[in-house]
Order: sequence, then structure tokens, then C-alpha cells
Amino acid sequence: MPFATIQNARMFYRLQGNPGRPVLILSHSIGTDHAMWDPQVADLLPYFQVLRYDTRGQGASDAPPGEYSIETLGRDILGLADSLKISHFAFCGLSLGGAVGQFVAAHAPERVTHLVLANTSPQFGPRGNWETRIAAVLKDGMAAIVDMAMQRFFSPNTLANEHPQAASIRSVLLGTDPVGYAGCCAALRDADHKDLLRRIETPTLVIVGDRDVSTPWSGHGEVLVREIPGAKVLHLATAHLSNIERPRSFTAALLEFLRPQPDMGGMDPLQAGFEVRRAVLGDAHVDKAIAATTEFTRAFQELITRYAWGTIWTRPELDWRTRRLLVLAVTAALGRWEEFALHVRAGLANELELCDLKEVLLQTAVYAGVPVANTGFHIATEQINKDA
Repeated sequence: MPFATIQNARMFYRLQGNPGRPVLILSHSIGTDHAMWDPQVADLLPYFQVLRYDTRGQGASDAPPGEYSIETLGRDILGLADSLKISHFAFCGLSLGGAVGQFVAAHAPERVTHLVLANTSPQFGPRGNWETRIAAVLKDGMAAIVDMAMQRFFSPNTLANEHPQAASIRSVLLGTDPVGYAGCCAALRDADHKDLLRRIETPTLVIVGDRDVSTPWSGHGEVLVREIPGAKVLHLATAHLSNIERPRSFTAALLEFLRPQPDMGGMDPLQAGFEVRRAVLGDAHVDKAIAATTEFTRAFQELITRYAWGTIWTRPELDWRTRRLLVLAVTAALGRWEEFALHVRAGLANELELCDLKEVLLQTAVYAGVPVANTGFHIATEQINKDA
């Protein structure tokens, strides 16, 4: 298992993805661990090398006795980045992780390219609440606060519907070392970044949960947005763990903020379109299409390359597997069988498996009619046999 010893404490971490891609560090809430970010990782890996870690006192990292500070936790992650030879990174932190992110961005601005502060605050008072929580866990263990914490983490509907991710969070919370939890409580109790925020020059996105009773907009998110120069804000209809209650919306916001679209960066999407078109359909098909282009058809070829491939297919909010399935369903429903066959071939050569193809055609049978699906299965079978 990957561990690094930082400031005399052993830290557990997971570094995933292809070396050479921009690094994104994900920092979790108090009472959770790095697995809190599981809903985001698969969608982030095509674009980033993702570093997750268990904060000091949480998860599989050491839980030394005593009170921690946000500075200590911030220097932990800077030390971990140093040990992994990561010089620059984007940082996304939620709750406690967001407090750590504020410290890191203010004290190491040359290293942080983008900052996402989710469900967090520059100050987490009142102090008495934290003192009560510290005393409870040190006396009676994590069971003393688990119900209270879960009601803050999640909306009533999420808990009532027995969301599996919520059950996992509860299990992690109960398994947290009370000593480490109390140490992190002390860090939040003492956090006061109100004079720090104007020093943050990193492009910043603040994510706020409109049902979050721990760090609501008023007095928390609004302060971050007001005091951090140029900060943007996104409101989600969630409680405290917004990345779990609205995982797709949270991930889409990350990708839009961290990875602007090519046209937003002044790049011509035509070139991006050619690259995506080749990746999705294969070089042979694209080379054939280019060779067949005439002066009469050139404008149309550029139109579909620029807008279909360079503008829509480059959007990161849907992965290519999902887009392939949508194309297959739509082309089958509309009887665009030449396009359907093309995307069957290309899909099976890349992200799609036979089970994907079967399910999309069964779905199409229900919503577009059995004859459509029958033709789709026939054409798909022909393509499968050609590749056999």
C-alpha cells in the first residue's frame, strides 16, 4: 500500500492516472477518507492524474495524539506533493479539505493552478460545538456523534432512500480513530482564514450546498466568494457532502472549471475535431472521408468536424462510452443505418462491449419499436461477424 512519512506521520495516498497529465489533488471532509471521491475519479482520469490521500488522523493515515492545525494539515499535503515530485497541481477540497485548500493556496500560490472550495468556510465556529464533539468522541467513541454527523452530511431523502454511498460513509465514520477525529476537530475549531482570503490569487470555484447546515451560503460560502478575488460560485441542491448527493453535477463543475473548452481558450475546434473524429471513428474511416472530400462537400465536412466533433464530442461532461450509446440509440430510432453501422464498428473497437450493444438495442425496442431493434440487431450481428 502506498504510504509516505510526512512531518513524522505516515500518510496513505492513491495516485491514479497517466503520468504527464495535470495533477488534481482531492482532499476529503472530516470523518471520511479518500474513498469519498470515488464518484468523481473515473470521469476525471481521462484528463488528470488524480492524487487522493487520507488526512492525518483519518482513514489509513496515522492519528498522532494531540490537537492538529490547518497549517499542519496543509504542510502535510505540500510535503506529500514534494515526496511525489509534484511541483504544480489543482486542488479540490471539501469541508476540512477546503480549509486545507485555503491555506495551501495562500501560502504556496506558485504551486496551485486552480482551487475548488466545496462546502467549506474560512471559519467553522462556534468553538463550543467543537469542544463538545471532541469530548464526546474521546469519552464514548465515534458512535457518540455518528447520527448527528450523518444528518449533517446528507439530506433527509438521501438517508431515507438508503443511498449506498451514505452507508459507506457511515461505516468509515464509525471506523475513524477518535483521537485523529478529535485532532481534526481542533483544527476546524481554530481555523480563521478571514484575513487570509484576499491573499489567494489562484482561480477559485466555490461550491455551496443549498441544504448544507454545516457550511451554508450565509456566513460561509458568501464570505469566500466575496473575499477571494475573482471567485466563482456554484449552488447545488445538496447537504454537506455535495460530491456524493449530486455526483454528476459536481464532476461536471470540476471539469468545466479545470478544463475549459477549446473555443474558450482561443483554440480552433476544427483541429480538435479532427483529433477526436480519428479517435472515435478510426484513422481508416477519416482518411477515406478526407480523400473523398471535394470543393462542393468541403464546407460540410468542416462543419461537422468543427461542431459535432470539435465542440460536442470534446465536452467532458459525458464520457465517450455514453456518447457512443446515445448515438447508437438515436441513429437506430431514426433509421440512420449507415451511421449506426459505422458507430457499431467503431464502438466495439474501443469502449463498447457486446453487453452495451445489447442493452441499447433492448432500450430502443421499448421506446422506438421492435422492428427498429430487429434491424439494429441484424446490422450489429453483421458487424460482429465481420470482426470475428
